[in-house]
Order: sequence, then structure tokens, then C-alpha cells
Amino acid sequence: MKISPAAQLVQEDEFNRIINPGRKKIDKIMGKIPKGLESPFGDFPRDYTRPSRGSTLMRISGASSLTPRGGQQPLSARGPASQPLSAQGASLPMSARGRAAGSGAAGASEVPPSPRSREMLGRGSGGCSYSLKAPKEFMKLKPPEAGAFKRRPIEPSEFRRFYDRGDLPVQIHHMATANRISWKVDIDKLDYHHYLPIFFDGLREKEDPYRFLAVEGMHNMLEKGGSKILPVVPQLIIPIKKALNTRDPEVLVTALKVLQALVLSAEMVGEALVPYYRQILPVVNTFKSCMKTTGDAIDYGQRKRQNVGELIDETLEIFETHGGEDAFINIKYMIPTYESCMIG
Repeated sequence: MKISPAAQLVQEDEFNRIINPGRKKIDKIMGKIPKGLESPFGDFPRDYTRPSRGSTLMRISGASSLTPRGGQQPLSARGPASQPLSAQGASLPMSARGRAAGSGAAGASEVPPSPRSREMLGRGSGGCSYSLKAPKEFMKLKPPEAGAFKRRPIEPSEFRRFYDRGDLPVQIHHMATANRISWKVDIDKLDYHHYLPIFFDGLREKEDPYRFLAVEGMHNMLEKGGSKILPVVPQLIIPIKKALNTRDPEVLVTALKVLQALVLSAEMVGEALVPYYRQILPVVNTFKSCMKTTGDAIDYGQRKRQNVGELIDETLEIFETHGGEDAFINIKYMIPTYESCMIG
């Protein structure tokens, strides 16, 4: 049985959860993906104390806090916290005045200077007015990163808001092998001008049930939309652009697959997208070179079609094939490295 695109995303999430269990929780704490409600009944009152970000990250990552009961103690700036003051003072280097005062005492009471004190000689505010040593090299700062491939924070989508309010005619139909989407209304009777942009806005969701319902609902509406899809294309550009601008590889893969399904769903849709290439293709141009290099190895996950670079090449070829006469020159204007699949 063929697995739907939404069910494939759910399975991939389960595999990633085995490898990296706290990945999505950390993304929520860092603000990469939107946070949900704090409880099934809503958020807690504002006067309730909440754990800090650092303690939550340590708990999720599995790092144990160092406590005296565990046998290890956190080190302070001056030394171990449990070390008595007399012991701390014994390990410190003696000053010149202290050596002069202690010269007449017993030799056993004199503490030799530590190697750290010898290294620090002449680096303070007094003494050592000149030196024969080479000057210390200052640390050279690296140029700042452009951040072209850096993930952007994902804002809550309109699909999430409408689904939480119960305004969408969809629900999850739980089955033994894989979940499916259950429509409360016949798809042919839906208002595509209202619902299709909302489902496309859910492209940037990374949490279920929002992502599952959005992706599965989009594919169902594109399969049965027919002539209703073409008039709605201008309203789909902003949701597609927001999904691509997240620069998240998972969201990019989902958006590219949906773009291919959109172009192939009805006639003239590919030509209708040509005027909007300037909004869609800048991010595509950035990630076009992101190919997975395997060398002489085998990529056993290629059936999942998660290689961003290969998906971009497939999408551009579909754009050129179904975009009419002006498709290639517009693609070439935005992506200079693209080579035509129809010429030569």
C-alpha cells in the first residue's frame, strides 16, 4: 500500500525521535518552532513559576547537575566551593612582603609559588617595565557569517489558529496501519478561495496534528480541485513564500513536493506561477547546491525524496515543462546556474 506524504512525515518523525529524542522540545525552547498550549485546558496563569531555559535544556539533553550529594561539586571562580578558606589560601602564591615576613620562620611553613603565579608575573599593573619577550598576538576576529542557510524562527500559522478554534471541516481518522484525514464535508463542495490558502499556510508547521492535516488536506484538495485551483493561485504565493523563507530543510522538502503537486494538479497552473517566480525562487536558488554527497556509498533513504538539491532540480524541470514559453527565461533570470531540460 502506498504511503501518503503526510503519513511519511509522521514515520520520519518517529525515526528521528529514536535518534534524537528531545530535538523538538529544544527547538521550542530556542524559539525555532511555535509553542503550543501549556496544558490541555490552556496556558497556566502568569504568576505561576516556570522553569528556566537552562534547567530545561539540561533536563532534556540528559546533563546531570553537579551537587555535593552526587560526589562532585561545581567549581567557583576561585576554586572548589567546599574547600576551606585556609586550604584555599595555602594554595595561593605568596607576595614579596609575605616572603620577607616568613623568612625568619620555619622553612616548612613557606609555600613555594605556583606555576600559575610565575606565568602571571609581569602581567599586572606594577613591575616589569620592559621585557625581551615577543609581543603577544591579539586574537583575530573572523568575519561574521552571512547566515544564508540558517534556520529562521517559524511563526504560528493561520491553519493552527483555525484548527484550534474548530473552524476546519477535518479530523484525524485513526487506523491500525496509518492515520487518514476524515472530511466532514464533501471536498467538491468546499470553497477553495477560503480553505486552500489556509491549508497552504500550514506548510510551515512541524508538529502534528497540524502538519499531518495540512499536508494531507492539501493533497486531497489538489487531487479533486480541477478547475477550482487556477483562480486561487495568487492567494497561495504568500503562504508558499513564508514556508520557503523558514529555510528549514524539513519544511523546504514538504513545500517543494507540494509545489510539484500544485503544478501538475490542473492545466495552466504552471503558467500562472511564472509571474511569481521572483517571490518563490530566491530561496530555491540558495539551496540549489545542497546535494547529498555519498561518494561510492548508497543512500538507502532516496525513496523518501528528502534530498533538497535533487528536489529543487525536479521542481524547476516541472516548472519549465508546464510553464509555457516564458518559463525558462524567468527561471534563468532568478537561478543563473539552471540548465534547460528541453533545449539541446
